[in-house]
Amino acid sequence: MAPTAQTAAAPRRRPFLRCIVLVILALIAVTGLVVLIIWAAVQPRKLKYSIEHGSITGFNLTNEKLNSDFDFVLRANNPNRRVSLYYDRIDVTVLYEDKSLSVNNVNPFYQPRRNVTFVDLDLTAKNAAVYGAMARDLKMERATGVVNLDVRIRAKIRLKVGLFKIHRTLKIECDSLLVPFDSRKGFERVLCHTDMDN
Repeated sequence: MAPTAQTAAAPRRRPFLRCIVLVILALIAVTGLVVLIIWAAVQPRKLKYSIEHGSITGFNLTNEKLNSDFDFVLRANNPNRRVSLYYDRIDVTVLYEDKSLSVNNVNPFYQPRRNVTFVDLDLTAKNAAVYGAMARDLKMERATGVVNLDVRIRAKIRLKVGLFKIHRTLKIECDSLLVPFDSRKGFERVLCHTDMDN
């Protein structure tokens, strides 16, 4: 009995499909190898951030509404020899006892390789609602001249490596900042924790 056209065509398709699968696997392997070689050549180092200065001015807490200015200086350290950064969007939040008091954007900027940049973070609380125990705690800390705040920064960045630009989301957490109400009082530098998402 002679083979039908359908059964004769099936064996011919298998080598073609096998060839396509092998080409796809080879492309994946080569791409992975190229990324690994570039990554090893670049040897990226972790970005480092700290709050160098902090002060509070214009503080007014009346009828459970807070109005105040928060001034911070962020130190951004890029220790990398081959990676520069574009900070495209930077959102900064000031928190007291996990309650957001102020949110603001910072102007985008470019940070070259092996560079330290100081960024002014000026935030304003306008009629921020502060209730109950939180309001009492804030008034007590105001009486001591120092308040314990947290600063959260979320930035959309591009890492530039040679001709390539890699988009990432950078999260910076600066906790337990003892911020004076008098800018002439000393502020103790606080190191921040960083995390980067795809």
